[in-house]
Amino acid sequence: MFDWTKIKTDEQIKDLCSLAKQIWNEYSIRFISQEQIDYMLDKFQSEEAVKNQINFQRYQYYFLEEDGQNIGYFAVQPQKDNLFLSKIYIDKNHRGKGYGRKAFTNAIVEIAKEKELPKITLTVNKYNFPSIMVYEKLGFQRVNSVETDIGNGYIMDDYIYEFEL
Repeated sequence: MFDWTKIKTDEQIKDLCSLAKQIWNEYSIRFISQEQIDYMLDKFQSEEAVKNQINFQRYQYYFLEEDGQNIGYFAVQPQKDNLFLSKIYIDKNHRGKGYGRKAFTNAIVEIAKEKELPKITLTVNKYNFPSIMVYEKLGFQRVNSVETDIGNGYIMDDYIYEFEL
């Protein structure tokens, strides 16, 4: 049974960070260096960073679960006129089975509707071709590109996508 659970406790955050490290190291190496992965995990997916995002930046994190097992996660941030889909990651053994689509349709879109936000936005690395194809298949439209300096000499070179509700 597929479901999602909001992450609230320190223990859940610890489990999230462990899962993030596993997924990022396996997946992101295709388009960014190991050094940048390590830096980004520390900057954005460490326990301290996630707690800060939840407590002070209005982020909401959710585990994606199949039969009670954490198989991935997503994070959203309500903004002024959109829901920012900050992260959606699925373990390699569960990719290609429709979990991302289910999470998007059944959870993320519903969160945007509950918050009365008219669109969902995201950024995606320009070289992350599998994810770009998924987003476009879901109905996202590319609206811009952005280069973001994240420190330590690293740049996130991303496309910006929007999904109108």
